[in-house]
Amino acid sequence: MTAVLITGTSSGIGRAAAQRLVRRPDLTVYATARKTETITELAESGARVLPLDVTDEESMRAAVEAVEAEHGAVGVLVNNAGFGEYGTIEETRLDGVRRQFETNVFGLSRMTQLVLPGMREAGRGRIVNIGSMGGRLVFPAGGYYHASKYAVEALTDALRFETAPFGIKVSLVEPGLIRTRFSGDAAQNLADSAVPSGPYAALNSAVDHQISESFRSKLLAAPPEVVATAIERAITAARPRSRYVVTPAAKVLVHTRRLLGGRFFDAYLRVQFKTAP
Repeated sequence: MTAVLITGTSSGIGRAAAQRLVRRPDLTVYATARKTETITELAESGARVLPLDVTDEESMRAAVEAVEAEHGAVGVLVNNAGFGEYGTIEETRLDGVRRQFETNVFGLSRMTQLVLPGMREAGRGRIVNIGSMGGRLVFPAGGYYHASKYAVEALTDALRFETAPFGIKVSLVEPGLIRTRFSGDAAQNLADSAVPSGPYAALNSAVDHQISESFRSKLLAAPPEVVATAIERAITAARPRSRYVVTPAAKVLVHTRRLLGGRFFDAYLRVQFKTAP
């Protein structure tokens, strides 16, 4: 049995991944959250439940040690925990940005550091980092969130090369718009950071509208189960891809940005958010 440790399973992508993977007889799934009472449903489905706060060193160590005590090593780490601190670069409070990087970047990094010795000793392992299409392109009022996901891109690329000689495979899953509570949290963070009569009021209003409309769109957004499917592929494929871009809309945006360059994408954003040239 391979032990799979998933961070951030209280909702959204993490919960969907745990629900999907727990059905597999070859995996023992460890679902984690800061408050285990939020994931009792996963325990009832067959997952092992552990408390885990990826901003707390003691909590991270305890979770990894609990899995290693039973299995010798963490077989698969899914770094999913994260959130979006939205707002313009000028107006967003940096204490929120620091909390975001502690979760999205440093928590992911520390969890990776903690599982790697056991994986190296076992001569195998998988690490799946949940990034975002937002690690490949940037929307206004999301700069700090995108910066955290760009960091995950870089860390994953370096890690994939560094760990390959030890039999450890590393993949990055890059979801597009996924219908989770992320959109509501992002909109709330945007509202909290925005100055109602400030210089970015019109832009913030346009961004808030786009968040609401885009995440409700059946064409642009998808349920978290589609990301769970990609995570399962990254875990089980004999030769997993380095990247899994999830949702058709995300694939179009990522490749359009790459092929047509920054000037075209800026023009697209001016139309989308109705800003002056």
